[in-house]
Amino acid sequence: MTDPRISADALVSFATAIYTASGLNPDHAHLCADSLVQADLWGHQSHGVMRLSWYAARLASGVCDPRAIPELVVDAGGLAVIDGREAMGQVVAARAMDEAIARARAHGIGAVAVRHSNHFGTAMYFTLRAARAGFIGFLSTNASPAMAPWGGRVKALGNNPWSWAAPAGRHAPLVLDIANTAVARGKVYLARQRGAAIPLGWAMDAEGRPTTDPQAAIDGLIAPMAGHKGYAISAVMDVLSGVLTGSGFGAGVAGPYQAERRSGAGHLALAIDIARLQPLAEFESRMERFIAEMKAVPLAAGAEAVFYPGEIEARADAENRRDGLLLPEDTRADLHRLAQAHGLDPASLAPAP
Repeated sequence: MTDPRISADALVSFATAIYTASGLNPDHAHLCADSLVQADLWGHQSHGVMRLSWYAARLASGVCDPRAIPELVVDAGGLAVIDGREAMGQVVAARAMDEAIARARAHGIGAVAVRHSNHFGTAMYFTLRAARAGFIGFLSTNASPAMAPWGGRVKALGNNPWSWAAPAGRHAPLVLDIANTAVARGKVYLARQRGAAIPLGWAMDAEGRPTTDPQAAIDGLIAPMAGHKGYAISAVMDVLSGVLTGSGFGAGVAGPYQAERRSGAGHLALAIDIARLQPLAEFESRMERFIAEMKAVPLAAGAEAVFYPGEIEARADAENRRDGLLLPEDTRADLHRLAQAHGLDPASLAPAP
């Protein structure tokens, strides 16, 4: 039986062709395609090419503008504001992080607020731009409502992800990319397809009661991570990403799967120039010691190893680049439908012989 693995390069080329056919210029198309495939390479298929059809639908409907160029509207030294002009979120986030790095290089720290953007996929794709340039990077965003305020039973806050990344010397960068719900909504849909119960603590029904029924969870609420703490963090990220930036917030943000609504998403990008605080080589040496100390602790029962944040993704990336990506059958079928709809040859997605 032929192994249906697809090379990352072939998948990037295919997604780039879809984005180009959807109206993006070649550079923007490649950036957006690479961000999706990179998520798959890291092992985060929930944010990988399974989302390509969602983005294509938003481009086709016009709620996301393929030709928009993000515009700098406030220039205040270490601070700036970018209006995304409804461009692809990946295009806007890359511009914002690069702007934050440039301002940090000039001022020691750079902060860029972003309004009128779109969903940008994995936040770590962009904070790693800072880490690889020798900076500490931060990026927050808001998202469509998924959870209720603590004590409520109506969705009013998104999972509002955020990411930090830092160089780690001889190691791959240390990076955190986290949302504030207990679980990704896609895992609930998967449990429903399998006819399986979900763990208690993942979600609540429409009345705000904990449930193990995936359909009740879909009709109800995804629980915040760590109880009230996840709710509070999500609220703060909405302040940073939406209220502060002048973009949408709360129920004013639409998800990437909603092809009929403008996103309203906002972001906040930060960069810190490590070399302004200590020599970069000294920082990296200290990071190596920090990681070594964490890895030196005795293992808990059943644990394989201690992994620092971002290490598992770095290992998965190396393995998947070597062996190719194994996509779920429904994702492959969706990509073939996209190819046909955009006049592309589905054979470009065929596994290597």
